[in-house]
Amino acid sequence: MRKVREVFKARTPHWVGDGFYVNSVFHHLSDRFKTDPFLMLDYAAPQYYKPREEALRGVGEHPHKGFETVTIAYHGEVAHRDSSGGGGVIKPGDVQWMTAGAGVVHQEFHSKEFSARGGLFEMVQLWVNLPAKFKNTPPRYQHLAKDSIPVLSLANGAGSARIIAGDFMGAKGAAMTFSPMDVIDVALNEGGKMSFKSKSDYSLSVVVLSGTVSVNDGETKASNAELVSFESGEGEVRLEALGSEAKLLILAGKPLNEPVVGYGPFVMNSEEEIAQAIEDYRAGRFGEIVQG
Repeated sequence: MRKVREVFKARTPHWVGDGFYVNSVFHHLSDRFKTDPFLMLDYAAPQYYKPREEALRGVGEHPHKGFETVTIAYHGEVAHRDSSGGGGVIKPGDVQWMTAGAGVVHQEFHSKEFSARGGLFEMVQLWVNLPAKFKNTPPRYQHLAKDSIPVLSLANGAGSARIIAGDFMGAKGAAMTFSPMDVIDVALNEGGKMSFKSKSDYSLSVVVLSGTVSVNDGETKASNAELVSFESGEGEVRLEALGSEAKLLILAGKPLNEPVVGYGPFVMNSEEEIAQAIEDYRAGRFGEIVQG
């Protein structure tokens, strides 16, 4: 079996804007997580929001450059708009894959409809690094509607797996990516068991969003908002949901093995590139959001 390297607990939850109360499961400001090419993951665990007619909850205009944001919706709705002309409403089951590339300004709010009715809100935002040669690629927006994402039924009624990106158990994911990776959204029924293999030259992590999961026949356990990091190399991974249903993400990717320099909403390869990103944003080169 592929050996577990370490299990990481999420930091204390914090607010992003006034609409997203998140657990930061891992981040690119430390190399201890070994998640290359994945930079960061925030998990907004299920939370109920009362109906609200006044100003929408969320995050106003802010820039990004040098990477991609992937938003996975489980409950609730997010309305997105950006300076490249991309936008729309991310509904339960949908995924938004936004390439910031050369620079984009965007905003994310609870949708008007969700705000008006209130309800349960649960989402993930994952940051994916871009290879150096694509850091300045033009921004683009992929809206992956729920029905466009392949779903596999796991053996013995164990649960299901949605193939957001990459290849998994013979199914090809919905997203276009700039480097090889697998992003798999898994729901395990209580007592459900699954096994899989990832490429030996891929980094491999399992993020347990909710529930408790036994890894490799009891080698370790992980539960709510915890990251299981695996050693490199060959070997099968075995997972089992203990005591209740479990929700998890499998993140596997070929490491870029390039310098990572992060400064707030910018992720580049050098301090000089960060300085240029700041200058470009201040000079208005990322464009503007056209409010409609």
